[in-house]
Amino acid sequence: MVKNGVSISQRLHEALGKIIAETTPGERLLTEPELAKQLNVSRATLREAMRTFETQGLIYRHQGSGTFVIHPSQVIETGLEVLESIETLSKRIGLVVSMGELHIDHLPANEEYSKALSINPGDPVLVISRVILAEGRPVAYLMDILPEEMLITEEIRSGFTGSMLDLLLKRGTPALVSSRCEINAEQAKSDVAKALRIQRGDVLLRFIAYLYSTNGQVVDYSYSYFLPGYFNFHVIRRVGLSG
Repeated sequence: MVKNGVSISQRLHEALGKIIAETTPGERLLTEPELAKQLNVSRATLREAMRTFETQGLIYRHQGSGTFVIHPSQVIETGLEVLESIETLSKRIGLVVSMGELHIDHLPANEEYSKALSINPGDPVLVISRVILAEGRPVAYLMDILPEEMLITEEIRSGFTGSMLDLLLKRGTPALVSSRCEINAEQAKSDVAKALRIQRGDVLLRFIAYLYSTNGQVVDYSYSYFLPGYFNFHVIRRVGLSG
């Protein structure tokens, strides 16, 4: 529906955006029923509008606690032509990041892991999962799967700050040469949503990456989930010539 040239959706986004802009970062917004009543819309319509602002990284919803305003002070912006860690990128703009909750699991390789790493099903692998924090809140969830012989657990428990790439580069072996990455948007599953303190089903940017050594071996198979609003990725491409 359009009124005076402005759709209901546009008016809702403008009104909600004004409320968010006028709210101090860290403060909680009114509850969904209260906001819906104030803005004269249904809860379902309000929820869809809030997803837009959540995707932009301006608010986050914490199950059981409510919706909070963020206003990220800095955004990690980078091209994808060169592989760099979140730590390296954040240092470049003066943004302090840290590692939150860390889990290290010793598991037998399932079909997916064995295929990605070119190992036998059932071979032992290390699965390292952790949360990366910026400005006091989770902004990324990282999971690396490596053949168990690739790392000693003590390397992770002592001095590991969250970047598997930086750990392997600092160690120097195996020598790394390239990475292949698949990029897509995905709705957060329950475990990832819980780690990032968002709602299940919220949209995240997901990277699935294969890190190769100089002999062509995949030494690290990883999943990286990024909270939109804190990251801005881009690619510089050559213009193709026809004919």
